[in-house]
Amino acid sequence: MPLPSYDATRTEMSIFDALLKARHDFGASKEILWDGNDDRKLSYNEVVRAAFALGHALKKMTAKGEHVGIMLPTSAGAVIAFFALHAFGRIPAMLNFTAGERAVKAALKLGRIKTVLTAKRFIEIGKLEDLVEDLKGVSNLVYLDDLRENLTLGDKLTALVGSKLPGLFKARVKPTDPGVILFTSGTEGDPKGVVLSHQNVLANVEQVRCHIELTEDDIVFNPLPTFHCFGLTVGAILPMIVGVKEILYPSPLHVSIIPKKIRESGATILLATDTFIGHYARQGDQGDLNSVRLAVCGAERVRDETRQLVRKKYNIEILEGYGVTEASPVVAANQIEANRPGTVGRLLPQMEHRLEPVEGIPNAGRLYVKGPNVMAGYLKPDQPGVLQTLPDGWHDTGDVVAIDKHGHIAIKGRLKRFAKIGGEMVSLTVVENCASALWPDNMHAAVSIPDSRKGEQIVLVTDSREANRADLHGWAHNHGVPELAVPRKIIHVDEVPLLGTGKTNYVAVQKIADADSEPKAA
Repeated sequence: MPLPSYDATRTEMSIFDALLKARHDFGASKEILWDGNDDRKLSYNEVVRAAFALGHALKKMTAKGEHVGIMLPTSAGAVIAFFALHAFGRIPAMLNFTAGERAVKAALKLGRIKTVLTAKRFIEIGKLEDLVEDLKGVSNLVYLDDLRENLTLGDKLTALVGSKLPGLFKARVKPTDPGVILFTSGTEGDPKGVVLSHQNVLANVEQVRCHIELTEDDIVFNPLPTFHCFGLTVGAILPMIVGVKEILYPSPLHVSIIPKKIRESGATILLATDTFIGHYARQGDQGDLNSVRLAVCGAERVRDETRQLVRKKYNIEILEGYGVTEASPVVAANQIEANRPGTVGRLLPQMEHRLEPVEGIPNAGRLYVKGPNVMAGYLKPDQPGVLQTLPDGWHDTGDVVAIDKHGHIAIKGRLKRFAKIGGEMVSLTVVENCASALWPDNMHAAVSIPDSRKGEQIVLVTDSREANRADLHGWAHNHGVPELAVPRKIIHVDEVPLLGTGKTNYVAVQKIADADSEPKAA
C-alpha cells in the first residue's frame, strides 16, 4: 500500500479545527483516547465536549491570546486541557515539572505565564508539593480536579451546544498564529521557549503521516511526556488527527508496568527512547510486547544492543528517527521498507537541508533545516515574551551529520559534544558508544574538562562498576576507534543523571566531572 502524498490543505487550519475535522472524518463516536492510568476511554465527541466545558470555565480567568501553563502528566487530562485552551484562543505552554524549580520559573518568565493548570492528585503522586509551594508566588495555580467538580450550568451548556455547533463558540485563529510553547530541555544550558504555530504542528503531523505507514487498526502507546515535543506532537496530537487510537501513560519510568499495559491493550506502535525501550524489553515477560509491530524511537541514539534485544525477545523492528523541538519535532525517520540501523533515516517530505563544513570533522557538516514544520521563533531570556523569528527560515540544529547517497542521515554528534584534543576533534558520542558496546546494560555519559597540555581531556561518567580504561583501550584498538576517544578518566556513580525525557542530563554530568577534577584540600 503506497504512502499518501503530502497535502498542504490539511495544515491550513487551527489545531482545534483539525480535531473537529478528524471527528467528522472518522466518526464522532469513534473511541480515540485511552488513559492508561485510570483506563478511561473517550470518543471524539467526549473529547470535544470536555474541551468546550473546561475551556469555557478557563475563559473566565484568562484572556484570549494568553500563554497558559500546563503542568500535567501524559494523560487524558493533559490532552483535554490542551484542546480546551485552543477552543477559546488561549496558547498552551507545556511545563517540564521534572526540571526543578529554577527551570520551571525560568519557563514562566520566558513565556510571561501567569496561570498554570495542574491537578492535586498529580502533585500528590509526583511528590511535587515543594515545587508547587515555590510557584505560588509567581503564578496562579488552577487545579483541574477542583474546576471539573465546580463546572457551572453555563459551562455544561457550552459543552453540549459547542459539541454540536462548535462554530458558535470556538475561537477564530490563523494557522500561522502561535499554537503551543515548549521549552528546550536544557541538556547543555538554560532553556529557551520554542513557539510553534498551528501550521508548524499540523505540518509535522502531515509529514509523519506521509512518511510512516499508519492504519486504522493501529493503537499508539505513548508513555513519553507531553512537555517533550515528540510526546506531544507524535504521541498525543498526531493519532487524534489521523484517526488512530492512542493510549497515554503518565510516566515512562514505570518499566515493570508498561509491558503489561501493552499486552492488555494490544498496542501496535510504541513510542520510546533507547533507554526506556531497553528497560521495557528486559522487564517484560515473553509475549508482553508481541502486539507491537514497530517501535518509533527518538531523543537519543538507538544502540545495536537494544535493537538485538527487542528483535530477539519480541521480534520488533525499531524505527529510529531524529528531531528537534524547533521542528515540531520530527526532521527525519527510518521507514519500514527502508530501515537502515545506524542512521536516523531520510528527511521528511517538504524539508530542505544544507550542511556547513566543520573544521576538523571530515565527510560531515553542521545541519541546517527548513520547512513548514520549522518554528515560528524563540522566546529568549533577553526579551521574555517577545517572539524572535528566524529571518531566513533556516534553523541551525547544532548537530553534525553525514548524509549518504540514498539520503540516510547519520548523526555524528552535537557540535558542542565534541572535544578538541591536541588539535583533533573527538566525538563524545563515539566515546559513549564504545562504553555501551562493552557494558550494554549500563548508562554512560562522556564530557570534557580542560587539560593544560592538550586543551581538553575526556571523562566518562558511568554506573558500571566494571568499566575501566584498559578494556576501552583494547576495544577501541580492535575496532579502529582512535586512541584519543579513550577517556583519560572514568568516574563511577550509582546513577547517571537523566532528564524527565529520558535524555542524559549533561549539565549534571559536567558538574560531576568538574567536581572530581577540582584540587582536593590537603
